[in-house]
Amino acid sequence: MSTVNRSWYDGMLTTEDWWAVWLGLILFGLSLLSIASVDAVGWMANVKTWVLGQFEWSKVLVPAGKGYKEMSPFASWGVTYVVFTGITCTAAYFMKFNVRKFFLGWTVLFVLLYAIQIVGNEAHLAATRDTWKKYGITAGLSLTGEGSYILALIVGLIIGNFFKGFAEFLKEAAKPEWFIKTGIVLLGIKLGLTSMQAAGFAFEIMIAGAAAAFVAYMLFWPIVYTMGRKLFGLSRPAAAVLSSGISICGVSASIATAGAIRAKPALPVMVSTLVVIFATFELIILPGFYTWVAPDQPIVNGAAMGMTVKTDGADAAAGAVLEVLMRTRAAADGINWQEGWILTSSIATKIWIDVFIGVWAFVLAMIWVYKVERKPGQSTVAASEIWFRFPKFVLGYLFTWLFVLWLGLSMPEVAKSAKGAFDIAAGPMRGLMFGLTFLAIGVITDFSKLKGLGRLALLYAIALVGVIAPIAYLVAWIFHNGMMPPLVIPAAAG
Repeated sequence: MSTVNRSWYDGMLTTEDWWAVWLGLILFGLSLLSIASVDAVGWMANVKTWVLGQFEWSKVLVPAGKGYKEMSPFASWGVTYVVFTGITCTAAYFMKFNVRKFFLGWTVLFVLLYAIQIVGNEAHLAATRDTWKKYGITAGLSLTGEGSYILALIVGLIIGNFFKGFAEFLKEAAKPEWFIKTGIVLLGIKLGLTSMQAAGFAFEIMIAGAAAAFVAYMLFWPIVYTMGRKLFGLSRPAAAVLSSGISICGVSASIATAGAIRAKPALPVMVSTLVVIFATFELIILPGFYTWVAPDQPIVNGAAMGMTVKTDGADAAAGAVLEVLMRTRAAADGINWQEGWILTSSIATKIWIDVFIGVWAFVLAMIWVYKVERKPGQSTVAASEIWFRFPKFVLGYLFTWLFVLWLGLSMPEVAKSAKGAFDIAAGPMRGLMFGLTFLAIGVITDFSKLKGLGRLALLYAIALVGVIAPIAYLVAWIFHNGMMPPLVIPAAAG
C-alpha cells in the first residue's frame, strides 16, 4: 500500500459506493418536497395485483401518488423511465462507464423488470390468503408482490448461463452492488417510519447486529485462514484474501484485502468469482431453509442471513425473500408481523460487517508492512485508509433513517404530511432498485466459471458450510433469540 496524498472527498463523484448515496439522497430529497405540498414522486409507476383473465393496464400499472391518479399508466411508466435513466446515466458518466452501453443495457433491464413484476403480481402468485376472496381465487402461493424478486433472479440466471452473448451485452448496466446500496439508502426511510412506533426495537436490532457481527468475524477469519494455510497449503496472500472474502463482505473485502497486502491481481478476481456464485446458491437455498428450520425465529434468521451471505446485493435479496416466506407462513397461522423488520435484521448485521472492511484492511496492511514483508524503506500505512475503505452507502442509510425518525419525533405533523411521499420512496422506488439487483445478480452469475478454481472453490465450499453458516446461526441465536417483529395493529383496533 503506497503512500498517496488523497483528500477525504476523493471518489465522491467516481465510485459506485458514493453514487449509491447520491442517488438515494436525490430520491429522498424529491420525497421531502411533499413537506412544501409539492408531490415530486407520485408519478412513480407501481405494479398492482391483478387476476388472470381480467388484465387492464389502468389497474395493473398505476402512479403511486394520489395526486397523479389521472395520469395514464404508460405516462407514469415513461416518466419513471426518464427520471431513473437520467440519474443513473449521469452517474455512469461520472464513474467513466461506457455510457452508450450502459444506457442500452439499463433500458433492457428496466423494461424486462417491469414485465417480470407484472407477471409476479398476478393474484395466484402474489395475493395473500386474506385477500383471495377479493380477487375471486381459492388458492395461491401468497408471495406478495415481492415474490417477483424470485422470478427476476430466475430470469437473470437463465440469461447469464444460457444466453451469454445477451448477458455480455447487459453487463455494463448489470451492477447489483450499486443497485442494492441505493436501495438500502432508501430502506433507511422505511426504517425511520417504523422506528417512530418502535424506536427501542430498531436500536436493539442495530446494537445486537453490531455485537453479533464483531463476535462472528473474530471467529470466521482466523479459522478460515488457518484452514487455508494448514489444510490446503495456500500462500499467506491467498489465504488472507479468501478469508476476508468469505468472512466479511465478499467482493469488497477481497479487493480491499488484496490491495492492503499487495496480493497478485488475479487473487481478488478469483475470490470475487467464488463469492458471487456461492452467494447466488445461498440466495436460492437459505431463505427457504431458515423458514423451514426455525419459522418462529424471524429476527434470528435475518441476522444469520446477514452474516452468512457475502455480498450486499445477495444478502439484501435473500433477506427480502426470507421476509416474504416467513411473513407468509406466519400469516397462515394468524400472526401478522410488520413488514420490514426481518429484512432490517439481515441488513443490520451486514452493514456492521461492511463497516469493518476499512478497519480490517488497515490492520492487515499494518501486519504485512511491519511483520510479514519487513522490507527496508517499505511505505507506511496512513490511518486515513480506514476512511477510504469505509462503505459510504452506510452513511446514506443512517442519514435517511435518523432524519425521518427525528422528523417524526420532533415534528409529527410535518412527518405525517410527508408520509405518503416517504412511502413511495421506500416502497416502489426502493422496490425497483431491489428488483434490478435480483435481475443483475442472475445476469452476472455464470456457474461454468467454477471450473478451474480447484482448491479455492473446495475450501470456500467447506468453510461456508462447515464454519461460516453454523457459527453465524449460533451467534445470531445468542444475540437475537427472543426478539420478534412488532405485530400489525388492525385498523379497527387502532
